[in-house]
Amino acid sequence: MKTIFSLSLSLLLAVGAFAQSGTKAEASTWVADVSHSNVRFAVTHMVVSEMEGSFKVFSASVKSEAADFDGAQIDFTIDAATINTDNTDRDNHLRGADFFDVANNPQLVFKSTSFKKTGGNKYKLMGTLTMHGVTKPISFAVTYGGTVKDPWGNTKAGFKAVGKLNRYDYGLKWNTAIEAGGIAVSEEVNLTVNIELQKK
Repeated sequence: MKTIFSLSLSLLLAVGAFAQSGTKAEASTWVADVSHSNVRFAVTHMVVSEMEGSFKVFSASVKSEAADFDGAQIDFTIDAATINTDNTDRDNHLRGADFFDVANNPQLVFKSTSFKKTGGNKYKLMGTLTMHGVTKPISFAVTYGGTVKDPWGNTKAGFKAVGKLNRYDYGLKWNTAIEAGGIAVSEEVNLTVNIELQKK
C-alpha cells in the first residue's frame, strides 16, 4: 500500500510540474519591418489647421511569451534628426535648439511598463518616453491587426498605436502668439504609430 501511495504521489507531482511548465511559453522576439511601418505626428497650426510630420528612421524590439502579445515587453527608438514635415526650413528649425536639439538629444526612446489586452483586439500600452532629455510616462491605445505568414515564410504581426503628449512637458516650448488669439503651434501633439513586426 505504501508503494502504491508513493507511486501515485510521484505521478501527481510529475503531472503538476509538467502542467506548470506548460503555462509559460518560451519568449519570442520580434523586430520592426520598417519598410512597412511609420511613425507620424500632428499638431494644430495657427488654431485653424493641422500640420503633420513623421520620423523616417526608427527601430522596435518586442519580446512576448503569449501568442496574442498580451504582457509583451516593447522597446522603441527614433532618430530625432530624421524628422520630416516636407519643408526643409521647418525641419531644420525642428532639429535645432528651439525644439528637439538633436545635437544633444539624438534619440527618442520608449520603454514599455505594461501591455495589456482590454478586449477583443484592443490593448493599452503604458511606458516611458525620453525626449529632449526628459523622461515622462505615456500611454497608447493599440489595435492588434493579427499575425500571418508572408509569401516568403516570415511571420508578421501588425499593430496601430494612437496616443498624445504635451510637448511643453518635454521642454519643447517654442511658440509665438497670433493676432486672432492663441498660439502658432499647439502644445498637444497627436501620435500615430503603424508597426509591422517580423518574428526573428
